[in-house]
Amino acid sequence: MKKILTLFFVFFTFEAIAVEKKTTFDLDIFKEAQNSGKTVVVSSWNKYCGTCTQQTKILDQAKKEFPNIIFLSYEQKYKNIADFLKIDYWATIAVYKNNKEINRALGITSKEDIYSLIKQGV
Repeated sequence: MKKILTLFFVFFTFEAIAVEKKTTFDLDIFKEAQNSGKTVVVSSWNKYCGTCTQQTKILDQAKKEFPNIIFLSYEQKYKNIADFLKIDYWATIAVYKNNKEINRALGITSKEDIYSLIKQGV
């Protein structure tokens, strides 16, 4: 009985931190934004990643505060996108402008660090 309760607890704990997010990355949007000189912020995530959940909340706020920046995201299971962007890990945020990558960070979760990363593309 103890094992069943432990499994039950673990299962529902992971469900509680699951990211409710959809892949919004689109190659055409990305290329169009790059060609127009717009800043693009791309985040890589996984449904059960706690760090990704924290980043998602901050990036959702950033979308409101940086209306001229395009925010795209994708679930890391989409290997074609990961390969195209050369992003190998969950919880990676990359900033692009003028057809080049400005910077990227892995696993940052503070609002100050994420905003600082975004501002490098402004």
